[in-house]
Amino acid sequence: MAAEREQIQKRLALLEEEIAETLRRVPAHSAKPPVMIDLLELEDERDLLQKKLASFK
Repeated sequence: MAAEREQIQKRLALLEEEIAETLRRVPAHSAKPPVMIDLLELEDERDLLQKKLASFK
């Protein structure tokens, strides 16, 4: 269980980096749909992993 928890934490860290990078690609006005889809998918995965991580506690 500790190994799975560590793996989730590592993936969360990577997701945070990917989200930050995606946010840098979003223009101030008229964001492109593919970029927004990428961002939403990353945030959804992050939220899911955070819930899973919280269930370990």
